[in-house]
Amino acid sequence: MREKSLLLKKWAQGLAVAIVALSLHASGASAGVSVDWADLPDPVAQVFEDPYSDLSPEEFDDVLFVVRLRGRLQQDSGTREERQNWQEMLDETEAALAAGGIDIDWLLDQRHVVMERREKAANAGNPVFDGKNITVAGFAIPAPPDAEGRQIAYLVPQRGMCSHMPPPPPNQMIRVRLNSDWTPAYFHEPVRLTGQLNIDPTDHQMVVVDGLMPMRATFMLDADRVETLESREDRLEWSDSAADKLRAAGRRKTGGQTTPD
Repeated sequence: MREKSLLLKKWAQGLAVAIVALSLHASGASAGVSVDWADLPDPVAQVFEDPYSDLSPEEFDDVLFVVRLRGRLQQDSGTREERQNWQEMLDETEAALAAGGIDIDWLLDQRHVVMERREKAANAGNPVFDGKNITVAGFAIPAPPDAEGRQIAYLVPQRGMCSHMPPPPPNQMIRVRLNSDWTPAYFHEPVRLTGQLNIDPTDHQMVVVDGLMPMRATFMLDADRVETLESREDRLEWSDSAADKLRAAGRRKTGGQTTPD
């Protein structure tokens, strides 16, 4: 049943890829077809068997408990009574998992395979868009110029990513080469960009709001057109945020004492 479900998912993903490819061909190379962030990951890499996803939260906790207990017993630590207690808890937990149809040894053997598949799912870009002119909207993060002196930015699907939130998976981040005088005026400026998208993985580190942040992007976009989507509310929010940061910095310098404006 599980194999049939996987085959159906792969068939559906293949059909989706074909539909996107046809739409790209019909729109023409220079039109800049509108792309949604959900289209950017390689759909084929998203379909794989993950036995860990079938576990309930309680079963997952039991698996972790087994790993910890086995680790303790492999070490030369603990009193005789403690080790006997650990072994009893291990036997009991393994028996409970087996009663639920879970082969703990097979499951643990699969963890490296699953990790590799998850990593591929997070990194692989949709080949349909490689080398195509696209238009995508998101939130721009200013970045230092590249080695050639060209202006650089990053585009992410949600405001707050890479600052107050963790960075997205690499195939949900776009490194942007800007071919105009425009650069983001502030972190997470809402924009719509048009240009040629390429699968060109990069891995950089840069200082963002909360410190040094890894910026791993699957895609590179040579942006020929920039449309800012900033609203009055965006400007007010940014101004308030900047003022809060300045006040916080002032409090740190004065040991928490307030200073006259």
